[in-house]
Order: sequence, then C-alpha cells, then structure tokens
Amino acid sequence: MSNNRSFEEDRLQKVTRRDEILDAAGQLFSRQGFHATSMRDLARAVNLQGGSLYAHIESKEEVLFELVNRAADQFMGNAEAIPDHLTPKEQLERLIKGHLEVIVRELDNATVFFHEWKFLNPDLQSKITARRDAYEGHFRRIIEAGVKSGQFQVEDVRLASLFVLSALNWTYHWYRPGGKLTLESLSQHYCDLVFRTLGAR
Repeated sequence: MSNNRSFEEDRLQKVTRRDEILDAAGQLFSRQGFHATSMRDLARAVNLQGGSLYAHIESKEEVLFELVNRAADQFMGNAEAIPDHLTPKEQLERLIKGHLEVIVRELDNATVFFHEWKFLNPDLQSKITARRDAYEGHFRRIIEAGVKSGQFQVEDVRLASLFVLSALNWTYHWYRPGGKLTLESLSQHYCDLVFRTLGAR
C-alpha cells in the first residue's frame, strides 16, 4: 500500500511540476519569444537543474506544441458545448463570449498560441492548422445558418468568419483585467458590434 501511495504521490508531483513548467514557458515565450528562450532560461524559471528539466519534458518544441494545443482544446471545448437548438444568433453570442473568456484566462500565453506556433516543425504545424481550421468552421457554419434563416445579411460567409475571428483575437493586445471593461461588458460590446457588422435582425 505504501508503495502504491508513493507512486501516486510521485505521479502527482510530476504532473504539478509539468504544469509549472508549461506556465513558465508560456510567460517566457510570450515575453522574449520562442527562439530567444533557452532551456536554461526555462530551468531557471522553475528552479530546476538543466538535466532535471528533461525528466519532465523532452524538448522546448514539445512544450510549445502543448501550450498551443492546450489553448486549442479550450477554444474547441467551448465551441462544441454550444447547444444545437439555439438560434444562429444565440450560438454566435455563445461562441464570441467563450472565445473572449479563453483569451482573458490565458492572457499571459496569448502571444504563444496566436503567433509562436509558426516555429513548430511542419508536422506539428499541420496539426495545429487542422485544429484552427476546424474551429473557424464553427464560426462559418453558424454564420451560414444565420444567413439561411434570415438572421444575418452577409455576402461572403468565409470572409465574415475571418473578420469576426480577427477582431476577437486582437483583443489580447490591449485588454487588461481590472480595467474599465469587465469581461462581461467586453463580451457584450463585441456581440453588439459583430451583430451590426453581420446585419443581424
């Protein structure tokens, strides 16, 4: 029994340490860039010897991929949780609010999953691109459904989807928690602007 408990404690410690490494890497990559961050920088940030760091991660690129993929999981999870029975306008509102929630929650890492992912090797880039395209598909599907139902007035659904996503993604450049705009207020303003842009009825 004691051996089992020791194994479990060791496993949990590794999980916690890995999360700590990922959080530190996200901040370092955001602040100084992926290429400018060394494994030594990362080890120093979590108070580990360089060799000990490799007991938790295999490479810097692995950390970058996991950070980007973790953000993709959150975006996709929100999108897939939206009920189908809602109207397109209600679905898009949920999608917008969910997207902004992820950005605000992961504000320290936003630069990483919006920009640094391009430094992954081609195979890993293709995996992230596929997930990005699948996520964009949720916006396109909802806007297209809104056009068909007469709720939205849009000539080019794909362009409209890209426009909405671009506007949402840019938020991380200027939004700061604790400022005049709460997340709830920010989300409502964005919904109002997006619906006007889409000619919502």
